Amino acid sequence: MRYSFLEYDPLPHLKELTTLCRVADLSSITEAARQLGVGQPAISKRLQSLEATYGMPLLERQGGRVKLTVAGEKVYQFAEQSLKRHSALREELNLLARGQQLLRLEVTFAIGEHLLPQLLVLFSQKYAHYKIISRLAYSRQIQSHLATGLADLGLLESIPEHPDILMQKWIDDELWLVCGQHHALTATPSIELTDLPQLSFILREAKSSVREVLMENLAQFQIGPLNIAMEVGSSNTIVDILGRGDHVSFLPRFSVAKAVQQGLLKHIEVNGFKAKRTLWIARHTDNLHHPVADAFIQVLRNAPIK
Repeated sequence: MRYSFLEYDPLPHLKELTTLCRVADLSSITEAARQLGVGQPAISKRLQSLEATYGMPLLERQGGRVKLTVAGEKVYQFAEQSLKRHSALREELNLLARGQQLLRLEVTFAIGEHLLPQLLVLFSQKYAHYKIISRLAYSRQIQSHLATGLADLGLLESIPEHPDILMQKWIDDELWLVCGQHHALTATPSIELTDLPQLSFILREAKSSVREVLMENLAQFQIGPLNIAMEVGSSNTIVDILGRGDHVSFLPRFSVAKAVQQGLLKHIEVNGFKAKRTLWIARHTDNLHHPVADAFIQVLRNAPIK
């Protein structure tokens, strides 16, 4: 759908949106002027013009600092998205001018730590003329970026809620209960589900896909809360800690299978409990004709990942 704007419709300038974001982030007109390399009168003029465009005050003073009004918060969110999209557009146009083609790929942290390096190497070997910019993010952030055009392709550990995001099954996965080679559980092939609250856990942070999937699966059983000794934002770091202490963790099979095979970690079966899940390829329905994305998906399908 194409939008047409009448000549007299007031539209904000990018400089004005940039100025609002900088002032709001710094809570200071003076500091914003210094960072932007302009005088305070220029900052004030841009803000006044922006407020005239929307017909409402966007900033207010509070204790010698400036903060966003309720209307200002809404304009700030719009400005932040607009500036990101403008930056992405300029980046794409620059690459297009140089005859290159770009894929903006976003993946969850666990996938990024353990699977992405291999995938990027395989892709570069087969498609050296294409370029990938990859970023690690939480699933909800990736969904938002796909929906707003800030990302072309996503690799997720859960199904997005957005109706315009197309999901394709990639590979099956499972969360394994693992411990270090010196843990008391190494002599035990399996434990009962009711034993879990007695263990000391190191888990991924609450908003990570791994943690959400684990809690959703455990919620089906009436057991006590887990004893979470630590929350860590990296599966690799958790693996390292497990090898040094008396803790356990639930981690993706693909992230610990090699360490289990090498004897660095022990996989403990939990009788009657399997936290199975699917890893997904995600694209927006408006962005299905992307040659670099298609090429990367072919690499995903053929990659020797177990």
